[in-house]
Amino acid sequence: MLRSPFFCFITFLFFLSCKKENTKPIDRTSTIKVAVEFQKKGMTDLQNKNFNSAFYSFNKSKINLETIKDSANIVYNLIQMASIQQINGDYYGSKETLTEALPYLKKKDVYSASINNLFGIADKELSLYSDAIFYYEEALKDCTDEVSKQSPLNNIAVVYIQQKKYGTAIKILESIIKKKLLEQAPVRKAGTLDNLGYAYFKNGMAKKGFSLMNEGYQLRRQIDDFYGSIESNLHLAEFYSKADSKKSTQYAQSAYEIATKFNSVDERLKALSFLISTETGNKNALYAQNYIAINDSIIKVRNNFKNKFARIKYDSKKEKDENQKLRLEKVENELSLQEQKYQKVVAGIGVIFLIIVIVILIRYYKNRSRIEKIKTAYDTETRIAKDIHDELANDVFHAMTFTQTQPLTSENTKETLVQKLDNIYSRVRRISQENSTIDVTANYAANLKEMLSTYNSNITNVIINNIEKVNWELVDNIKKVTLHRILQELMVNMKKHSQASLVVVKFESNGKTVFIDYTDNGKGCKKDKIIKNGLQNMENRILAIKGTITFDSEPDKGFKVKITLPK
Repeated sequence: MLRSPFFCFITFLFFLSCKKENTKPIDRTSTIKVAVEFQKKGMTDLQNKNFNSAFYSFNKSKINLETIKDSANIVYNLIQMASIQQINGDYYGSKETLTEALPYLKKKDVYSASINNLFGIADKELSLYSDAIFYYEEALKDCTDEVSKQSPLNNIAVVYIQQKKYGTAIKILESIIKKKLLEQAPVRKAGTLDNLGYAYFKNGMAKKGFSLMNEGYQLRRQIDDFYGSIESNLHLAEFYSKADSKKSTQYAQSAYEIATKFNSVDERLKALSFLISTETGNKNALYAQNYIAINDSIIKVRNNFKNKFARIKYDSKKEKDENQKLRLEKVENELSLQEQKYQKVVAGIGVIFLIIVIVILIRYYKNRSRIEKIKTAYDTETRIAKDIHDELANDVFHAMTFTQTQPLTSENTKETLVQKLDNIYSRVRRISQENSTIDVTANYAANLKEMLSTYNSNITNVIINNIEKVNWELVDNIKKVTLHRILQELMVNMKKHSQASLVVVKFESNGKTVFIDYTDNGKGCKKDKIIKNGLQNMENRILAIKGTITFDSEPDKGFKVKITLPK
């Protein structure tokens, strides 16, 4: 009966704590259309080498897609942005952009392979060769077929060449060539042959190295792979640098001319470095001047690109935050008038509802308290009735039978009858004490000792040590009552189950805590069967007052209990 209004009350509080959102739902179709237009413009600008404009368009497409959480296209745009940054030498910036894409990856696929491959390229260019290999290997794991695996394998081999681990590079490149998976990809095959030949050459096998490098070079010329031939010319220039300076100069000059045509600055610098090392006189000076001029220019251009890319990101984020702020302010202004109208009505309803709930709660807890009292009284009455039946009825019957069958004039008979009546009296007194109000005044120690002593019998000797040494006046009254009940239940358990002939209850105190050790020499029980019935009640009681209780017992080895009670 109480759950339904209480649940409504919680719902009502939640309703009060939330502002009514009246924003228009996002037009997904329109958002995708705008994002696709930006994406197309980015691709066009990238093809035309308008890198700043391309980067801006991909970033705008990404921002629009974030509102509809289109993870796949967000990742695509970020990959394009990172590629643009790498083309322009912003390798640290590209790694930041790639890191931004990681939370949007849902599975291992072509996108994750591309991201790891770009991470590898960035680290290779930054001379972080171990990291580069790690990311290339991650890209390799994400490839779904053998053909797509050849590119990251080739990249790994190139890094090993950079690290002068030529033998390792040769093994990888040989495995690619042997599989003949590149027959339908002549551009990649030519590059692999060139790298393999270069690795053999650097590893001291010049003849085999030249054969493979030349094969790759001729294949590149055959398929008009002019950009790829730059690398072949550079490798052949290095091959002839010591043996034939004239040929070395020719290949380096060819690499320089093609790199200039394609505006490939890094390759131009590599070609110039060969020309500087092989030429002398005026040509050497001219090449050196060109090298310095190009190097200075590339540093300025790349720094300029880095700043522009960072600025585009910053401005886009700022614009996004400002638009969001304006949108929220507009919504808040629209809501404020409406809220003022219904706020008073809602508050009034809330007060009335709260009063109703409070009344229901009061009635509920009163009823629960009354039921608990009735249950407690019933349990007490049941326990008393059981104790009277189990412990007194039979003894009274035997006493009555004894008086009817034995001559009362005999002194021995009178003495036996008195003992029986005294035993009945002791049991009645103990039952009365178990269910009576506990005295927590100055007489607490004496009453507790008296309660424990009532369990003395012809077959059980109860020894109580140091109970008077504890300063019971410092112990909280509730804790005194709890301890009394726990020890009482412990003694009842002993009486019913243990068959002990000796029981020792020892009290100690260190000023802040009372320690009670209970030991008997009864029949004991297995540890996994200790916590039952009354013993469970003891544990619940002691935990309620932040004390502890531990039980220790083995069959035929008695029963031990340790209790700690904070004052």
